[in-house]
Amino acid sequence: MSTTATDPGTEEPQHKRKFTFPSALTILAIVTVAVWLLAFLIPSGAYDRNDKGAPVQGSYHRVDSGQTFVDRLGDLFLAPVNGLYGIQDEKSGVVGPDLAGELYGSAGVFLFVLAIGAFITVVFATGALDRGIGRLAHRLRERGAMLIAGVMLVFSVLGTVEGFAEETLGFYGLIVPLMLALGYDRMVAVGAIILGAGIGVLCSTVNPFATGVASSAADISLGDGIVLRFVMWIVLTAVTIAYVIRYAKRVQKNPERSLTGFLPGDREQTAADAGEVPELTRLHKTVLVVVALVFAFMIFSVVPWSSALTGKADAKPYGFELGWSFPQLAALFLCAAVLVGCVARMGEQQLSSTIIQGAADFISPALVIVLARGVTVIMNNSKVTDTVLHSIEGIVKGTSSGLFAIIVFVVNLPLAFLIPSTSGHATLAMPILAPLADFAGVSRSVVVTAWQAASGWMNLWVPTTAVTIGGVALAKVGYDKYLRFVWPLLAILFVLICAFVALGAALT
Repeated sequence: MSTTATDPGTEEPQHKRKFTFPSALTILAIVTVAVWLLAFLIPSGAYDRNDKGAPVQGSYHRVDSGQTFVDRLGDLFLAPVNGLYGIQDEKSGVVGPDLAGELYGSAGVFLFVLAIGAFITVVFATGALDRGIGRLAHRLRERGAMLIAGVMLVFSVLGTVEGFAEETLGFYGLIVPLMLALGYDRMVAVGAIILGAGIGVLCSTVNPFATGVASSAADISLGDGIVLRFVMWIVLTAVTIAYVIRYAKRVQKNPERSLTGFLPGDREQTAADAGEVPELTRLHKTVLVVVALVFAFMIFSVVPWSSALTGKADAKPYGFELGWSFPQLAALFLCAAVLVGCVARMGEQQLSSTIIQGAADFISPALVIVLARGVTVIMNNSKVTDTVLHSIEGIVKGTSSGLFAIIVFVVNLPLAFLIPSTSGHATLAMPILAPLADFAGVSRSVVVTAWQAASGWMNLWVPTTAVTIGGVALAKVGYDKYLRFVWPLLAILFVLICAFVALGAALT
């Protein structure tokens, strides 16, 4: 054993701590305290409500919150608890864990997030989804444009139905070599993965972590507005795929036009370098069929078919409509997790541990929802929510429905930067945004669509998301170069989103 003497006259160089953006949980904790303090300054007020519980425009008036300092301190202390299972008293409207009335907390959404986390984890544990995407990429390895379109379409479908995002980080080791072997650069792989899944999340149709949470907070069905979102998904996905393919062909034809250049060995790779992907077994194929059927049934169960097919919001439901919401969907995905585990022949111990691990992995977004809901409880009990609504009611007055929808989209852009968690952003913003739609004469589903488009658009490029920063790092592409690549597409998507939400508002 040897020791090294240290000259007392010399000091070790001090490394400056690099700033890291706070997590969504930390941001929401700060927001909770900030809102609690602001509630002392914002006057208490209330709107008159109609039969459906919506605020009546022009009926705002000042009221006394009736809260003492101790009451407000108790609300701050119990904010997370009320955010989970707070009960709203029917007469006073106050929310508390030991009152009688309707559930105000997000317990249903909380359990649903854990249930779908368990399901997704069990599916990935079978290896079916990974191998299925791998086989698709390998089969199309000699047809570049089809490979790009196929990978992006699969990622987009997964993004729009279940929020497929962080899961894409495991595919760079497969997609990057394939793209290089076809004469493309690393940026093509980044675009195919980040933009493929990202555009699906941006145009979420039934994504439980975006559309689901936002719809719950807006007090509407998950299926409301699905027709607009589906058409929007088709158009924006096609535009994004075309954008990436256009860049890929340009690089393949003239490698000097690559935004990233090529690392040593990139130009020498062949399709064989990507390696052979194992075949799909009968078991894997069965698991993939089960997964497809589960998501198809989920879509069927939540869509208000009579309204979607007739275009009338008050249409009488058909006899086959289920009208399911989060309690039923949570049970569906728990049962589906067990079913997939049985199909994959997992043992009882492996299946149990995988379900528990899956729920544990998704506890973070579930807690984000709870904290965000706790903020709305503080605003509700101090009776400042309607005051905030009244302060921005003037923005809605005199604006067309289309302009209102665009304003909702634009207003949510900075919020999406501060809170990259879609579920936390939705739970925090929707209680304010949804009633504004009532004032503007616009369907609340349009507000949900505008909100999720803002969140998805920002998450395509902001450095606060692990999907973007982690993706460019895995592909060995500079973040600044990725911004150069993606900004024209962002501008195109911005215009298309504004057009879609304005059209959706005009048609409601």
